Amino acid sequence: MVDQRDKVAKANQPSIKGWCPGAWHPMASGDGLLVRVRPRFGRLTRDQLLALCAAAETYGSGLIELTSRANLQLRGVTEASWPGLMEALVEHGLVAADPEAERRPQLLLAPDWRAGDATHEVARLLEARLGELPVLPAKWGLAIDAGDAPLLNEASADLRIERAAVGGLPAQSSGALLVRVDGRSLGTPVDSPAAAVELLIRLAHWFVASGGRDAGRMRRHEVPLPPWAPASTPPARASKPMALGPHPRGRVLGLPFGRASAKALRAAVASKAATAVRVTPWRRLLIEGVPTGEPFQEQAPPGLLESERDPRLAMQACPGAPHCEQASVATLGLARALAERRLIAGSMHLSGCAKGCACRQPTDLCLTGRDGRYDLIIGDRADGAPAATGLSESDVIEYLEKNRDALRL
Repeated sequence: MVDQRDKVAKANQPSIKGWCPGAWHPMASGDGLLVRVRPRFGRLTRDQLLALCAAAETYGSGLIELTSRANLQLRGVTEASWPGLMEALVEHGLVAADPEAERRPQLLLAPDWRAGDATHEVARLLEARLGELPVLPAKWGLAIDAGDAPLLNEASADLRIERAAVGGLPAQSSGALLVRVDGRSLGTPVDSPAAAVELLIRLAHWFVASGGRDAGRMRRHEVPLPPWAPASTPPARASKPMALGPHPRGRVLGLPFGRASAKALRAAVASKAATAVRVTPWRRLLIEGVPTGEPFQEQAPPGLLESERDPRLAMQACPGAPHCEQASVATLGLARALAERRLIAGSMHLSGCAKGCACRQPTDLCLTGRDGRYDLIIGDRADGAPAATGLSESDVIEYLEKNRDALRL
């Protein structure tokens, strides 16, 4: 018997490229080239953000997206404008001058790191040794999450350096760390940041030597761990993402559906008190240096979110048509309509196709585009078996309004 999920996936037939865009390796999409910037240690100075906003408007559409890997993505770049864009990005230190640097795995840091703490120390040591890593699959990533409580447990990464649940040492301490293979609940304890980096590099080589390239990602590599890396220690209890609003270092602002105009982002750092911006994998930016005593409502420019009660925070939505050539539906209009009608409860995912790029995890409700209409999926991913098919936007709204109680909307 053929599984229903297989039938749905074959019917959608999205094209999976197997790699993510970069700056030196942009990806063609429905609205031009996607150019992705990976801020070093997840942080840009105010001047760098202003330069990025100017580049987005000069060489692209002016739209900037914040991805689930904490990258900043420019849309609408053309073949003709791309060389000028790259000159600007390299000039401002937003992209390495060497294209090969972009092929190395990305370092995703917990955005609350402080200079000299364990997360920052590991990042510096690992950055200096990235050349020792083997050639790894294009989507590989490394998470450095060594604060008191892990923040990146749901972010995409193949190897993770985290705080161990035992040891009782503070986040600034060198001890009580572990290296955890993605997909495993336990990690291997180490006694210092240097030891963590050494073990991570060794595990990356083991992944390749044990046939991991065929699996592509560590989570799918179903091979017993080597005896020199026993998974024996749980990570510390995970914490929630940064809340919108005042933060000890400034303000946290949200990007609706993970995107904002360059104008809105420029306004977010209009105050010269703003010194830097940290990116997160949660569609939120930490604006460093904004005085916490000022009324927050005066800090959030139009186009950015300021309240945890905003229904758009519960929704993951990909760009959809015409921005993405894989999508058969325009997701953003429906996303806004559902938010305005408060037809969102729990978690919701709007996907232009069955790939589900905006959210790889199951959600309470998922709407997947297929042949210009929507499949409605409950409690599963974008490629899950639908409870209803062939819905127009008005059909979706009507269905959700009629089933508010059953779906707890």
